[in-house]
Amino acid sequence: MLDTARRTAFSAEHDLFRDQVRRFLARELLPHIDRWEEAGIIDRAFWTEAGAAGLLCPTVPQAYGGPGLDFGFNAVIDEELAYAGSTAGITLHSDIVADYLVAYGSEAQKRRWLPAMVSGETATAIAMTEPGAGSDLQGLRTTARREGGDYVVNGSKTYITNGQHADLVIVAAKTDPALGARGVSLILVESERDGFARGRNLDKIGFHSQDTSELFFADVRVPVENRLGEEGAGFAYLMNRLPQERLSIAVAAQAAAQRAFDEALKFTKARKAFGSTVFDFQNTRFTLAGLAARLQVGWAHLDWALRRHMAGVLDAAEASAAKLWHTELQWEVCDAALQLHGGAGYMNEYPIARLWRDARVTRIFGGTNEIMKEVIGRAL
Repeated sequence: MLDTARRTAFSAEHDLFRDQVRRFLARELLPHIDRWEEAGIIDRAFWTEAGAAGLLCPTVPQAYGGPGLDFGFNAVIDEELAYAGSTAGITLHSDIVADYLVAYGSEAQKRRWLPAMVSGETATAIAMTEPGAGSDLQGLRTTARREGGDYVVNGSKTYITNGQHADLVIVAAKTDPALGARGVSLILVESERDGFARGRNLDKIGFHSQDTSELFFADVRVPVENRLGEEGAGFAYLMNRLPQERLSIAVAAQAAAQRAFDEALKFTKARKAFGSTVFDFQNTRFTLAGLAARLQVGWAHLDWALRRHMAGVLDAAEASAAKLWHTELQWEVCDAALQLHGGAGYMNEYPIARLWRDARVTRIFGGTNEIMKEVIGRAL
């Protein structure tokens, strides 16, 4: 269990909510997580169960069926899910997609989609990445051509979290390919639309229980009313919302790093070697001491970043730095923790194996860590 006694970003209300989240995960997630890892996808029922327990979209205003809370409640969920060893895509749904609808959705869009997102009736995804365009969002080739009162969407997306479950997808598409970044718009596409198709659930190194898919759009016709915000403003919207996405990744990375450390500490204190425990060797204690110090710094920095974000002042460079630092820390801790397990660490029956596998992608998604350095560098 995460030790939150010295945290500075959370209130008593956050702490009470954390207890609620832990009870829910113990009841509805932990008994199923191994099965979901094998299946490559969580049960669809988990979405509605999470919604009924108040774990979806905490920041959605009360006018649209949500509790209207601050991002700290999202962070609590992110931390507890990551510490539990889960990669369920409800965090993308709550931390990213809901934020786009609240910030840029029309009144009609908010009333139609947000209550269903809060309840879990509607699962969501955001489709940015394409086979030929990763971190370079200006290189999108998916188009949304205007025909009368409709957009006709054509193209393909890949590496889309929640792609198998999603009922609603925010699609980044070029409404005017000649304008480059200024020609990108965001289009809401319902999964039942003719011409929309899901590809395979992708076979990944880690994040096994999070469905990650290819999506295809072949003359998918949607009404102009499905455009999110202004035409041509999509790239700016994406840039504006990236800080919260990157902070969300940092939050989960720090919690996963802590879980890896805790697993290593528990294992080395129990494992016997040469007449003593592995923990009794100076190398083990020094390794763990170094990791403990870096984790201490990590928690202090994370709370600083959360406080700034909840105050509305965390900027893009700071969020990028948080994503960079905490995901690098996650990899360092997970790799060292696996090494301290010895051969047992390479066995999937031990939690550290899953934590190690899942850690590898966090330096890639949400913008690679090389891109994070570029963002930070440009702000210097």
